[in-house]
Amino acid sequence: MRLYLFEHCSLCFRVRMAAALKRLHLQETVVLDDDSETMMSLVRKRRIPILVKDDGQPMLESMDMVAYIDGLGGRILTGLQRAEVSVWADSVIAKTAPLTMPRYPLLGLPEFGTIAAHDHCIVRKREKYGDFIELRAKSREQIGALMPELESLDRLIESPTAVNGELSVDDIRVLPLLRSAAVVKGLRFPQKVRNYFETMMSRIGYQPLSAI
Repeated sequence: MRLYLFEHCSLCFRVRMAAALKRLHLQETVVLDDDSETMMSLVRKRRIPILVKDDGQPMLESMDMVAYIDGLGGRILTGLQRAEVSVWADSVIAKTAPLTMPRYPLLGLPEFGTIAAHDHCIVRKREKYGDFIELRAKSREQIGALMPELESLDRLIESPTAVNGELSVDDIRVLPLLRSAAVVKGLRFPQKVRNYFETMMSRIGYQPLSAI
């Protein structure tokens, strides 16, 4: 199977995480941010991630990919899910994105490997989030707004090895968001959140992205 991805993409990391937990090797292709042609040729729309299965059929929705991967052989995401964790994951994105989006193009990631791809990302995301320089200037304020959400997650975490005590789809929701948030220099995770993040990243064999 081959996964087409952006290195910074939290939805892509859901799929990578599921494969790593299953000890399943995925061939990975990082797509340049301005390479809409590759995406269109596969799924007729500009969308990432894209998982091309062994039979050549592409999949689009990240959670469908996770379920497909988990279904290969014995399932490991067998723990119960909690509504409050899902709600947390859905709500926190609005507070992390203004912090993370302006930083990704500064990290030297492969999806921004050409000047055209780099500029394409900035123009595309600026339309949604605003000027990146202005957003970075508001980092302290934005970190302050995010911290209560991280404290809420700290109270929800039951174990460093699984947010609900046993691996579940909730882990697939939470860890990629923490990986994204960790690019923000000066952001300090609460104790249980930090332990969970470090334990899970080590378990799946991934290093955090650089913080800036």
